[in-house]
Amino acid sequence: MNSKQLTYFLAIAEEGQISKAAKRLHMAQPPLSQQLKLLEEELNVKLVERERRGIILTDAGHLLYKRAAHILEFMNMTTKELKELDEGYTGTLSIGAVASSGTTFLPFKVVNFHKRYPHISFQLWEGDTNKILDLLNTGIIEIGIVRAVFDSRMYHSVNLPNEPMVVAMCKYWEDKEQATQHIKLEELVDKPLLLHRSNESMIVECCQKNGFEPQILCRGDDVRSLLVWADAGLGMAIVPKSAVGLVPSNTLIYKEIIESSLEIKKAIIWLRNRYLSASTRNFIDMILSDLS
Repeated sequence: MNSKQLTYFLAIAEEGQISKAAKRLHMAQPPLSQQLKLLEEELNVKLVERERRGIILTDAGHLLYKRAAHILEFMNMTTKELKELDEGYTGTLSIGAVASSGTTFLPFKVVNFHKRYPHISFQLWEGDTNKILDLLNTGIIEIGIVRAVFDSRMYHSVNLPNEPMVVAMCKYWEDKEQATQHIKLEELVDKPLLLHRSNESMIVECCQKNGFEPQILCRGDDVRSLLVWADAGLGMAIVPKSAVGLVPSNTLIYKEIIESSLEIKKAIIWLRNRYLSASTRNFIDMILSDLS
């Protein structure tokens, strides 16, 4: 029993006559009668009783009629869903991101992607670069956003624009005599600093190159928490520039650090020689389009 046979049988049942059903199906009557006979032989049941005025469904025919419409609708829906899945209109996009990107860069890209593909759901994993690479290698995620330190022989990659760092502080820490939009690294000497763990080693190294040891008050894993602490006056948070405005506040002041070596280099990567779902390919294409 196949979809064509069910379509033929539905037409016969609804028209009540094989001749009318054949006309509806745009085919000759003898082939349609033959198809009905073959269906009855395959199922080993009598589906219709033939009378002078047409046909009458048997009990088995009534049952098949009820089920046939549902079966055909289910098959049509499944075909449509498979086509949409293959074209990337449905499915799940599994992404891994270093923690700072999960709260800064990534949300804006996901919003744009969701507008284009509203039936795609998301799986988000966060961690350091090593964790994201492990998730990629084990197939838990298909793409990752990581620091630009990885084996290019194993992964395809798209470099993201370098991102400068800023200092977020409440007005208490601002030097009124030097109120500018920028700040030199040496101005942070003896200031209580709030750092994201993923950026700590880079910041410490830059401070040491500038002749001082940073006074780290807090190390955290959430950029938003660091900004809230800074807003409360506990210290000065050093965060990526994309975090500006992430926490609503009328009192936070942001100053870009004048230090070229304090730029975050990140890339979107995926494994070479591994199948990518259509939704993932569409997401990568969107990123490439945005960067071009």
